[in-house]
Amino acid sequence: MKTAPPSRMSRADVLAGVSVALVLIPQSMAYAELAGLPPVHGLYASAFPVIAAFFFASSPYMQTGPVALTSLLTLSALMPLAAAGTAEYAALAALLALVVGVARMLVGMLKAGWLVYLMSHSMMAGFLSAAALLILSSQLPGAFGVASPETGVLGRAWFAVAHPEAWDPAAVGLTAFTVAVVIGAAKLHPLVPGVLIAAAVGLVFSVVTGYEGATVGAIPAGLPPVSFDLPWSRLPSLIVPGLVISVIGFAEGVSIARVFASEQRQHWDADREFLSKGLATAVAGLCSGFPIGGSLSRTSVNRLAGAESRWSGLVTGVAVLCFLPFAPVLSPLPRAVLSGIVIAAVWKLIRPRQLLGLWRVSRPQALVAWGTWGATLLLAPKVDHAVIVGIALASGVHLWRELTPHVTAERVEDTLVLEPSGVLWFGSAPALEDKLFARLAAEPDVDRVVVRCGGLGRIDITGAYTLAEMLEQARRAGIDMVLEDVPGHAKRLLSAVGIDTRGPPEAKPGEGASGRGGTGSVAGP
Repeated sequence: MKTAPPSRMSRADVLAGVSVALVLIPQSMAYAELAGLPPVHGLYASAFPVIAAFFFASSPYMQTGPVALTSLLTLSALMPLAAAGTAEYAALAALLALVVGVARMLVGMLKAGWLVYLMSHSMMAGFLSAAALLILSSQLPGAFGVASPETGVLGRAWFAVAHPEAWDPAAVGLTAFTVAVVIGAAKLHPLVPGVLIAAAVGLVFSVVTGYEGATVGAIPAGLPPVSFDLPWSRLPSLIVPGLVISVIGFAEGVSIARVFASEQRQHWDADREFLSKGLATAVAGLCSGFPIGGSLSRTSVNRLAGAESRWSGLVTGVAVLCFLPFAPVLSPLPRAVLSGIVIAAVWKLIRPRQLLGLWRVSRPQALVAWGTWGATLLLAPKVDHAVIVGIALASGVHLWRELTPHVTAERVEDTLVLEPSGVLWFGSAPALEDKLFARLAAEPDVDRVVVRCGGLGRIDITGAYTLAEMLEQARRAGIDMVLEDVPGHAKRLLSAVGIDTRGPPEAKPGEGASGRGGTGSVAGP
């Protein structure tokens, strides 16, 4: 059994925190661009907010800050409201962060962290794959150095790809170099700072050669501006996207924290993590930042670098804070390098084989995944609406399954044996009744019916009354109908509606005997 994490900062935490900061600085600037903001806002979202996350963090490894998916969701929420890169847009991003932060803190305080587990695997698979495709597409104009017209994310990407004569060779080379270095460094060893190496080389290249392509530009030195002067009148338009980001952006990063906690036999608390990420995101909103979340890649780096406790996250935030006075040194950094950093981070999230594999496992779930995938692309940039579509599809498939119970029917001489499975509730009870009497109508010579209830995981009051009515209707039709294997949790409820469950069950027909009839299936999907 692992010992409890140290209550004091260790040398290993300091080294791990600084290692993550070296990756976070260029990465946060790239994700700010993805969110439609000047790169400096990524630094603002990586200083005080990361420090704030420390106070409620449950995971010793989770690293908070700007992440690709949350940045894309921010872009989708704000593009219809203001022009990207403007002061109005930045103010809306800060207000959106405040909405997301407050929503997450409320979830944590209400101990409703279980909400994150309601995200269907199929829905998330479809959404993440399509979102990664959109993120990659959004970076193509910058990667090729092409000024594309404002025709949407996919439209701008297509324009960039379709006009190779407009490509900037230096931008293409820097992007390719960045992608190769980041991916290659990760394969060599996760602790090799590929992002930092690519950014440093790109910066030196820009300064030495006098690079004339798009660069980061002027970066103000100093601490993030703290302000409550936000566009509060636009708050209603940010509520729905804020709620979507609060859950989806949280779910993106928690999976790896749960895995690490399980491997280390440490406690992981979803409610505390909601509080931690909520406070951090709210602070980002007050410090000219934008919505943030938990990072998979930086969390992995933090653990591999030897982090022993959540103190490493505090070190990361302090390191970025100390760098801010020197941030103008990054002004000549080519934007193509930032595009390469984003592309290298998200390309592996495009998983067509996973989506195709779902079709072999479960076609209804495959429809959920592919429906969400298609909605995400069609509704872009309003991908938050696609999340709602995906949740509706997943809920619809689940409801459809629950409304149509699976029932196995076996004919043994003059007895019909039914074995329903699933949940017998007010939605599925009428379907069970219809299937029974449809089978009886098809076999009028049946004199006895046995309903084995062992496969029913739950029976609600409507299901109990439906069973009582089935017994009464069978009696009136001259059919002897009995219930067997009644689950213990349902006996009191069935007794309350007049069904006697106290007597010993009769011998189950067909055991060791050969029936004159065949077997059939009255089955749901």
